Amino acid sequence: MKFIADLHIHSHYSLATSKNLTPEHLDLWAQLKGIDVIATGDCIHPAWLKELKEKLEPNKSGLYRLKDRYRLRTEDIKLPKKVKKEINFILQTELSCIYKKNGKVRKVHSITILPDFASAEKLQKQLEKKGNIESDGRPILGIDAKNILAMTLVSNDKAFVIPAHIWTPWFSVLGQNSGFDSISECYEDLTKYIFALETGLSSDPPMNWACSFLDGFRLVSNSDAHSPEKLGREANIFDTELSYDGVYNALKNDSGFTGTIEFFPEEGKYHFDGHRKCGICFSPGESIKHKGICPVCKKSVTKGVASRVESLSDRKDLNGFKNRKEFYSITSLPSILSEILSCGVASRKVKEAYFDVIDKVGSDFYTLLFAGLDEIRHRKGEVLSEAVKRLRQKKVHIKEGFDGKFGRIKVFSDKEMKEIGNKVSLAARTNPFDKMS
Repeated sequence: MKFIADLHIHSHYSLATSKNLTPEHLDLWAQLKGIDVIATGDCIHPAWLKELKEKLEPNKSGLYRLKDRYRLRTEDIKLPKKVKKEINFILQTELSCIYKKNGKVRKVHSITILPDFASAEKLQKQLEKKGNIESDGRPILGIDAKNILAMTLVSNDKAFVIPAHIWTPWFSVLGQNSGFDSISECYEDLTKYIFALETGLSSDPPMNWACSFLDGFRLVSNSDAHSPEKLGREANIFDTELSYDGVYNALKNDSGFTGTIEFFPEEGKYHFDGHRKCGICFSPGESIKHKGICPVCKKSVTKGVASRVESLSDRKDLNGFKNRKEFYSITSLPSILSEILSCGVASRKVKEAYFDVIDKVGSDFYTLLFAGLDEIRHRKGEVLSEAVKRLRQKKVHIKEGFDGKFGRIKVFSDKEMKEIGNKVSLAARTNPFDKMS
């Protein structure tokens, strides 16, 4: 069966995250988003693991489900039947490794996926001997990323590691500032146990296809969410048995992993080169022209993902590349509603509009990717239908992200927005979740 999975998030025990990153809210928001399998995040953090063991229970698929008594029962929550479903949890954590190798300081983030609580506890015991795993849900450890992989493999023969957001400049296996020039340089003789790579928000599959040394890996995408609302910023599409073994075998053996749901890479906050404080944003070509120097402060710009991929790529013509997976490029539904309504993405007006779309059309992913345009037009009007149509056709207006600043994707031009003006009203009811915050 086809299902959508987000395999990398965080909990409320990670720094700079929402207090609502709890199993209850993850279950609720996964339904709203249209996600079938959601990661737990931070599963080796002692307090979070205790909370997960209290609130989740194993289901027959080798995954976990929220216990019925913990489901949110606020009277104001009236999920439409069309989005209600049982959400499957998969145990996951992200680990930050800072260490020195081959004469250079390396900063590599790793996603670890585990099949059960016993495996999580086994890994937890190994890691607490090496460093502090209680101060942050994503602990910082002075351990070689290769050793993290080895510890994961010891915890369970079906546990696995996915190098996280592999191109991010500061904290990734291929990052410009602290990474390596290949996956094998990092993991050496254990590279054969790495079978999937997370491409990150600032790159998409075609960018990765340009690097032939990545051909043998499944290219996955996840939200890395720091709040429930950010679930599914990116996600994975499977067509296999909905189970832990189904996910594991699909990624390991390339059997049942069909593709990804992606940010437009330009919207990622490390796509182009630049200096945020100086307001300088360079494409790779412009960066070369300026010799990588910011014309304002005369210091080196932060090299982005586009430049890093270009420096390691060896495949110019992608037409003959056969190992393609399907992918969809999207921006968030609240961002589209914010554009249509000419108000902030976090505004009450956008929140009301968002929940009304979910109520009248269906889940976030269903609306953006699968609903018929006529259905959207009938239920929510011509403007939203046209916006979704343009998004699917990738006819968008792009402002690239750089040096930690997210880019912007718009579906209408400024002139069109003036014509739309205040004639559009998408909000038909109040936000039913206000009492939960």
